[in-house]
Amino acid sequence: MSNPIRIIIEREYLTRVKKKSFIVMTLLAPILLVVGYGLIIYLMISDATASKKNVMIWDESELFYETFKSNDQYAFSYIFPDNLDKAKEEFNKSDDYALIYIPKTQTIVPEAANIFSKNQISMNVKSYIGTAMQKEIEKLKLRASGVSDEIMESIKSSGVIINTIRLAKDGVKEERSYPEIRMILSYISGVLLYFVIFFFGGQVMNGVTQEKTNRVVEVMVSTVKPIQLMAGKIIGIALVGLTQFLLWIIFTAVILIASSVVFTGSVNPETVTQLTRQIPAAGVDANTIIAGMTQEQGENIQYIMESIMSVNYGVILISFLFYFVFGYLLYASMFSAIGSVVDNESDMQQFTLPVTIPLIIALVMAFQVPNNPDGTIAVALSLIPFTSPITMMARLPFGVPWWEIIVSIALLIGTVWTITWLSAKIYRTGILMYGKKISYKELVKWIKQK
Repeated sequence: MSNPIRIIIEREYLTRVKKKSFIVMTLLAPILLVVGYGLIIYLMISDATASKKNVMIWDESELFYETFKSNDQYAFSYIFPDNLDKAKEEFNKSDDYALIYIPKTQTIVPEAANIFSKNQISMNVKSYIGTAMQKEIEKLKLRASGVSDEIMESIKSSGVIINTIRLAKDGVKEERSYPEIRMILSYISGVLLYFVIFFFGGQVMNGVTQEKTNRVVEVMVSTVKPIQLMAGKIIGIALVGLTQFLLWIIFTAVILIASSVVFTGSVNPETVTQLTRQIPAAGVDANTIIAGMTQEQGENIQYIMESIMSVNYGVILISFLFYFVFGYLLYASMFSAIGSVVDNESDMQQFTLPVTIPLIIALVMAFQVPNNPDGTIAVALSLIPFTSPITMMARLPFGVPWWEIIVSIALLIGTVWTITWLSAKIYRTGILMYGKKISYKELVKWIKQK
């Protein structure tokens, strides 16, 4: 590496890592990540171990007294007031979660109910009540059609348990699959990569534009070549991004281990090596949480824990680093070219939009990938270099064939080299051009110049 490029890299790197914003975000991001991750787990566990909600029922139709039976989630009690106002009065005096009022109608069976609550009712309660009433109405209609209770009981299903099992290539070895946690990882990976590429790539463009507007670049190009200036700026900011990302990993690991000490009271080698058996960001052993629960609740928690630990986080992390570096280099080179040919923000937006469209498409599709990770569109976007960093990261948690990963990597590296070469030709001419509105046609002329 030539000396001028090294000096530019050092300048870009040290200028940015010494900023207060860099220090604050480096320290704050891991805390927010751990808190957010812990909150997701807490909400999942809270949902699985939620305390019972007391629900009051006034069935004026007198047809649904056997429909609502108390379970782990809801405790139903029936009241018999003279009118609705008295039912509301009784409900207001109680601590019950909701009041269900089923009115008497002129039809054979009522097909509507009112749910009164002191706070906003949850969708789960509404869905549970609606499903229970629908099943009872169907039963009443079948009974009215002459279907006996014995026949209805014989065809009654207690529910279906769906287990997702993935077969190995040999068709024999089985591995339990957990699509829920992989969907969450897919969303997080795709969205996070979009923001880091866009954020650090935007820093390159803004830095080039500011130096050009302030005429600082005229002094710099008198001692270094434009291509050296461009390379130094891109690499310097890339190192800033990698530094911040690696610090995030280290600080996150420290916070996780520290939280384990807080919750368990001590830490030892076994605690560290067996962190995978504990809830991340909480440090609580799964067996401790499951103890004392009902069988259904324990199975729910066990499923959550197994799903969290089923992912190969090492592959996800390494892939994220690779696609961040090369995705950043691809867009940073284009952003630097844009920054070199514009003098104001309006012109910048003109050239930025076509460049960011593939990123936006990849981000939107990242939310659709979990529905069909091996679909034609998902596979195609994970191979196209301009969308592959985000789309491939969204697909990886679901498992991607090695040949697709290799092809994606090869195409991305080749495209980075080509786009960087073309951007350098634009940068070389545009960085010293002022006061002229540049068109796409003129950019093509600059690229064709030797």
